[in-house]
Amino acid sequence: MFYSKIFYPLILITVLSISAFAQYPSKPDTSYVFKPSRNIFERDMSYRPYTRGWGVDILLSDNGFGLGGFYRSEITDDWAWSLAFTISGAKDPTEVEQYDYYGNSYIFGKKNRLLMFPLHLSVQYRLFREHITDTFRPLVSAGLGPTMMYVFPYANNYLITDPFTGYTYLYPDKKDFFSSLKYGKMHYTLGGFIGIGAYFGLSKGTLTGIHIRYYIAYFPQGLEVMENSLTKNFSSITLLIQFGTLY
Repeated sequence: MFYSKIFYPLILITVLSISAFAQYPSKPDTSYVFKPSRNIFERDMSYRPYTRGWGVDILLSDNGFGLGGFYRSEITDDWAWSLAFTISGAKDPTEVEQYDYYGNSYIFGKKNRLLMFPLHLSVQYRLFREHITDTFRPLVSAGLGPTMMYVFPYANNYLITDPFTGYTYLYPDKKDFFSSLKYGKMHYTLGGFIGIGAYFGLSKGTLTGIHIRYYIAYFPQGLEVMENSLTKNFSSITLLIQFGTLY
């Protein structure tokens, strides 16, 4: 009897407490789970250079200064092809520039000037792609194509006898560069090059590269650069700098 008086009230209090808590509104969950629109661990492809480009070539060699243009397109991650056309000077290896008493320059015994126009289709192979960062991309390259040489007058050389000494010497009547262009003639051969170089940077819109190339330009018939002499080999080592645009 005594237990009934205590036990039943406890049950009643427990039931009423549970009912009261059940009616009280629960506190809302303020935690949110965001799902990224893309895989954040996936490499951002916007950092990948574009695969095609064109630009300007600047050449420096023993033959002097040259300019040109190129178009380049990637075949795979390692291979690319390029088409380039350049204009540069060329000379006989025996040429020595001298100056007269009045400061005018001349080359003793030179008969003709030369302008070289190589058109090369080339392939490039990227080195160590898996081991070197994309900001420095070394490569080797080789090209082949027609090489054109425009030969035009440098001077008319005359034999003159000094009336005081009696010595006979060759006097060069030097021609103006531009006025003598119309008297020139084009010669053709098959040329090419091999080289090594690198592209720098990872900018989306620009292409910058430095190359060292050995250009091959051999004319079997020979070209008369110096008086009474034929020169066949006009090959040279050239430093080439490229500035271009990628798209």
